[in-house]
Amino acid sequence: MKQIPSVSVEYATNGSSTTSNEMGMRAMQERAYEKRGEQYLLIKSPPASGKSRALMFIALDKLENQGVKQAIVVVPEKSIGASFNDEPLSNFGFWADWTVQPKWNLCNSPGTDGGKVKSVGAFLASDDKILVCTHATFRFAVEKLGVAAFDDRLIAVDEFHHVSASEDNILGKQLNDFIARDRVHVVAMTGSYFRGDAVPILLPANEARFDTVTYTYYEQLNGYQYLKTLDIGYFFYAGSYADSILDVLDPNEKTILHIPNVNSRESTKDKHKEVEHIIDALGDWQGTDPDTGFQLVKTPEGRILKIADLVDDEPVKRDKVSAALKDPAHKNDRGHVDIIIALGMAKEGFDWIWCEHALTVGYRASLTEIVQIIGRATRDAKGKTRARFTNLIAEPDAAEAAVTEAVNDTLKAIAASLLMEQVLAPRFNFTPKSPACAPVEGFDYGEGGYDPAKENVGFNKASGQFHIEIKGLAEPKSKEAARICQEDLNEVITAFVQDKTTIERGLFDEELVPEELTQVRMGKIVGAKFPELDAGDQEAVRQHAVAALNLTQKAKEITLSASDDAEASGNTALIDGVRKFAMDVRELDIDLIDRINPFGQAYAILAKTMSEESLKQVAAVISAKKVQLSAEEARELARRAVKFKQERGRLPSITSSDAWEKKMAEGVAYLTRMKQEAANG
Repeated sequence: MKQIPSVSVEYATNGSSTTSNEMGMRAMQERAYEKRGEQYLLIKSPPASGKSRALMFIALDKLENQGVKQAIVVVPEKSIGASFNDEPLSNFGFWADWTVQPKWNLCNSPGTDGGKVKSVGAFLASDDKILVCTHATFRFAVEKLGVAAFDDRLIAVDEFHHVSASEDNILGKQLNDFIARDRVHVVAMTGSYFRGDAVPILLPANEARFDTVTYTYYEQLNGYQYLKTLDIGYFFYAGSYADSILDVLDPNEKTILHIPNVNSRESTKDKHKEVEHIIDALGDWQGTDPDTGFQLVKTPEGRILKIADLVDDEPVKRDKVSAALKDPAHKNDRGHVDIIIALGMAKEGFDWIWCEHALTVGYRASLTEIVQIIGRATRDAKGKTRARFTNLIAEPDAAEAAVTEAVNDTLKAIAASLLMEQVLAPRFNFTPKSPACAPVEGFDYGEGGYDPAKENVGFNKASGQFHIEIKGLAEPKSKEAARICQEDLNEVITAFVQDKTTIERGLFDEELVPEELTQVRMGKIVGAKFPELDAGDQEAVRQHAVAALNLTQKAKEITLSASDDAEASGNTALIDGVRKFAMDVRELDIDLIDRINPFGQAYAILAKTMSEESLKQVAAVISAKKVQLSAEEARELARRAVKFKQERGRLPSITSSDAWEKKMAEGVAYLTRMKQEAANG
């Protein structure tokens, strides 16, 4: 099995995200602190960017200067409560320290969540300032004490993606109640805000009340001192994954290996045997370290590997291993452990800075979970210059009854990979090309500099942002549409690449006209996601999302074909690729971007990683359920045909040699036929 990363991103390592200002704040924390006066604040920032400390700065200001009585910090699980332990912030230049009295850190206290409600009540009645508890404890407390009991207090929700507006998510409903009453301050923090996963986190009207601080993955990784390159890839295996594991698991890399859920297709249904098999494949077992509980394994080269097994269900053993991993004395000790094998553990909030490889077996249904797992490998540590995330997936097998399920997993893994490429890329700022256009200060426009006669691509190294001019691009008119184009394009792309019909057709329909996806499907998704926007703003959002997705894909295609060796395609590959694509075309216009199949490059990588037999089989499964044009799609095509007529002075022709024009004409003909049939009864 050869390694073909689907994306390899290289960063500048300029140190900006790890250096502090005179108040002891890193770049993201400073940006969040500037908005400390907001009543409702959402901080979207990657794992390890310092969200916990950002909250401390904001909460202390609210308590001291904004008339807020108390701060309640709510975390999803007890272990994450440690992120909010005492911090002597004044040692680094801040005007106060973060102090939580031991009795008010309920994550450390014994007893059940329900039993801790009394403690929450006692805290609310006290003069003390800060309480830390789990989501569950807080839910019970609100149910028992009522929303009004929390008036004039700050509620800070960590790992906010655990919350949703769904009726069966009590915390989500309670948050909506708090906002409706409008007597609390809320700071919500998340490293992943993929609402494509399920239900929206907040009701749209409430979400609009939040001011957002966004710190991108690109800014975070670009500002590191050591970690320079991140690779992301998915690979296929046949037979048992435990037999293929050493094809992707390098014993010389610090690795967290997540084995498959016992209910998944990839699992052998015996997780302990799987761990034994992996340990056996790595070398000869030498026993267990009495102090840490780590398994000691001698490799064929004579090295002793220390392996932490978190899959073992025996509480005494697992607690010992878990405690050894969390031992603060070893936080900066690279040699403490070599490989961690986990199933449900070692994801969010798990901090092992030396991890170089997050290796996950089996497709993970949640994008949030994938982001969290990747976050384990993207910590900055001395001497660690490269990190990677690998998703090992079972190749669909013709003999398997579950071939359709296997195909679905493959498509979902590709969708996740495409999304991670967007998440890790620099931020795109698009502007319509016009005679009034001018270079933006701080942006580098390449060798020849800014050319007023052409569409330009500028890049700002410091902020990790593109400035790209596109001819014919629709501009958002309303404030909300502009915000979506600036902040939330990844949400639109998430919904698009997770749409099963879209990805199936994009990868395997040989007769596909790309505009059917970029205009019709994406248009429909934007319309459903943002029904409150008018048609013009919906079209602007659609165009911006398609441009962001397709320019990333074209850049990847150029860099991979230039070297045909993904390992060599790092450096400023993505930036160079976008610039080269813009220079190679006669003009960069929105029609050209709409004519790119967003999944073309994913298919090229799939064809390299999957056996030809499996690829044919996947194509067969998908083409067997090919659907005819629906009335809804025909209506959308007819709408596009009206626009075509306005621009060209004629309707699209069914005999046109242009595939998209022909497709619009088919939509018009289909609707005409339906109307005639209805009239004829």
